[in-house]
Amino acid sequence: MKRFELDRFEYDVICDGVTSDTQVTFERADDALSVFLCAETDKPRFVTLRWRFKTEEELFVLGDAWERSYGDLSFRKLSGDRRPLPWYFAATDKKETYCFGVKTQPNAFVCFFYDETGVTAKIDCRNGGGGVTLAGRTVKLCTFVFAHYDLPPFESLCRYCKTLCDDPILPRQKIYGGNDWYYAYGDSSYAQIVRDAKLQASLAEGIANKPFMVVDDGWEIDGFLGPYEPNEKFGDMKALADEIKSLGVRPGIWARLLDNASEAVTSDMRILRGGKRVYLDPTHPKVQALLTDWIQKIRSWGYELLKHDFSTFDLFGHFGKDLTDTITNYEDWHFADETRTNAEITLDFYRLIRNACGDMLILGCNTVSHLSAGLVHINRTGDDTSGREWARTREMGVNTLAFRLAQNGAFYIVDADCVGILDDNIPWEKNRQWLDVLAKSDTALFTSCGVLNDEQKADVANAYREIQKDHETKPLDLYENLTPTEWEVDGQRIRYCWD
Repeated sequence: MKRFELDRFEYDVICDGVTSDTQVTFERADDALSVFLCAETDKPRFVTLRWRFKTEEELFVLGDAWERSYGDLSFRKLSGDRRPLPWYFAATDKKETYCFGVKTQPNAFVCFFYDETGVTAKIDCRNGGGGVTLAGRTVKLCTFVFAHYDLPPFESLCRYCKTLCDDPILPRQKIYGGNDWYYAYGDSSYAQIVRDAKLQASLAEGIANKPFMVVDDGWEIDGFLGPYEPNEKFGDMKALADEIKSLGVRPGIWARLLDNASEAVTSDMRILRGGKRVYLDPTHPKVQALLTDWIQKIRSWGYELLKHDFSTFDLFGHFGKDLTDTITNYEDWHFADETRTNAEITLDFYRLIRNACGDMLILGCNTVSHLSAGLVHINRTGDDTSGREWARTREMGVNTLAFRLAQNGAFYIVDADCVGILDDNIPWEKNRQWLDVLAKSDTALFTSCGVLNDEQKADVANAYREIQKDHETKPLDLYENLTPTEWEVDGQRIRYCWD
């Protein structure tokens, strides 16, 4: 990487059909390189750039994830590492660090391959699983940004992430409170949520910044399928929001916006993929109108936070853990609007949600990380933790907190997921540590608990007060552990025992 020159690259274009009128152009400014694409009749699928240089020193490389991470983020030795690195990577010899990636909200999906002979960037500009029909339109696919720091990798990434996102939207106050999923797992009710809100109010007593109580999946008819009307266990959702607020707690709510069995949804409003009509197509004008109406209805009920979920899976048919170098593994399908890239379509969907939400806070879950920056206030950066299995909380929660903490405050507020407290499934000595590091990380802190004993109440109440403070927190043993145990908080070293 020391010989890396941003201007010295080769490129290639892959299109549906014969490549004849596709044009790729570039603009250089300082340590940034923008890539533009135009085609009249061709249907471009991918653009690849290759920078050739020789790397002889021993390097450790960390990439990002397409959406959430799945307990698999780590610094890996460069030798033989052919795994794709979505969005950006950091390469370090433990003395200095090089960062290379693309600015947030690009109009294409981008990943990197790094080996001893150079770096390849693969730019996925498809529509669905096929080429995009630009019809003479020029689209700015992405802007590459290169940076070098004489700093350790965590501090380097913290600085680098701030250069990638020009306009994050951040909450004015710390985000904390309750969520019912990891003890109820969808089996909840109006009365139960009120009980939970009372518990959250008591835990946050005396704190001016009010906690949230997020109603997760289980409130709507037919569960995941919608439609987004309350089932018989919940009844009046506006009355529920009012009652939560009367307790001094802020109401939040979950929704899977692109999977809905409402009678208003006709077959043509769904994506045709694999010979089947599946999830709602956000490029269809009728879908856009319905989504706006549904979100505004939720807003009119009085909810102050919308957690929208499953959109990457519903749009492209896969979770991030099942992807490699492309955002969808399905071929030969398109959205209703074939003139925009998958990234443009995803951005338009997130912007629709942002506009419909008004002053509501937005928590993205299963959202595309680099595209949601600047369009969500809070982002779930890792797969689900658990109220039942400590191993899952350690694997998913601690890993994403450590390796994506640099994005906190730069892209959005990181949500490494809940402290799940369900009976005695997880020893409190373990969950107490997870609670502690979240409270000191300046990220979101959600607990999922129906009942707490006196010791747990005291610990959670203390954590809720701790999170109101500003901290400087960083993981120290990033090279050695997938779930770092050595952390530094405000200059003091803390060791956590996750195993």
